[in-house]
Amino acid sequence: MATREQWLAGARPRTLPAAVAPVLIGTGAAAHLGAGHLGRAVLAGIVALALQVGVNYANDYSDGVRGTDLERVGPLRLTASGVARAQEVLLAAMASFAVAGAAGLALVAWSGHWWLLAVGALAILAAWTYTGGRRPYGYRGLGEVGVFVFFGLVATAGTTYTQADRVPWVAWLGAVGVGLLACALLMVNNLRDIPTDALTGKRTVAVRLGDRRARWGYAGLVVAPVLLGAACALAAPWSLLVLLLLAPVVVLAVVVLAGARGVALVPVLAGTGLVQLAYGVLLGLGLAL
Repeated sequence: MATREQWLAGARPRTLPAAVAPVLIGTGAAAHLGAGHLGRAVLAGIVALALQVGVNYANDYSDGVRGTDLERVGPLRLTASGVARAQEVLLAAMASFAVAGAAGLALVAWSGHWWLLAVGALAILAAWTYTGGRRPYGYRGLGEVGVFVFFGLVATAGTTYTQADRVPWVAWLGAVGVGLLACALLMVNNLRDIPTDALTGKRTVAVRLGDRRARWGYAGLVVAPVLLGAACALAAPWSLLVLLLLAPVVVLAVVVLAGARGVALVPVLAGTGLVQLAYGVLLGLGLAL
């Protein structure tokens, strides 16, 4: 029986900024239009966090039963380690998706945009089929595409739309930026796992690119969002606050380009998550101001 601390570790809290950051930016963009709404922002945050936890448990379950998590470095794998039964982890994933669905239904009803229910259903389907199902797209190098679309474009633009009934260009620019950071988080995670993923047939983007090009890809993914966020200053001058992140992202890029691997990439994963959270705070605040 897994302990509470083990279940928390299995939820991978270091990845949760990927859920919070787009909601912060989307809410900032809505406030930029004079339409920010705290209640709807909170509901959007619950949806995003529950989806992130759900996809983490779903990945733990699917990778565990497929045998691709047996020799991994990094956070505890509940299923592969045997501390929790596979069906328990699956149930935790389904419960998280149910919470996301309930919060999403409340948000849609509050905003009146019922067609967003279809978007929410697609998000849950994408979360499950990342590593689950007969043909998981995460095993075919499409993980970054799914992350960019749902934890970048959909999460940010959807948050803005449910509050302001429209999506300005600064929200789309912020959505691209935070989506790229979500991809960077996935890239450094998969960079760490290249040896085991290659052996088990998991063809992530990092595996397809190879070690050297994957490292350069990560560097581009963490630097570009800062420049995109700064471009929002054309409409919201305080968006230049994101330039405070230029030094940290350069440090992370240098560490990866210098050849950090295995457990040495775990702090980079944590640092990328913190940068993404700070990006959401700074850009969201800059747009609101």
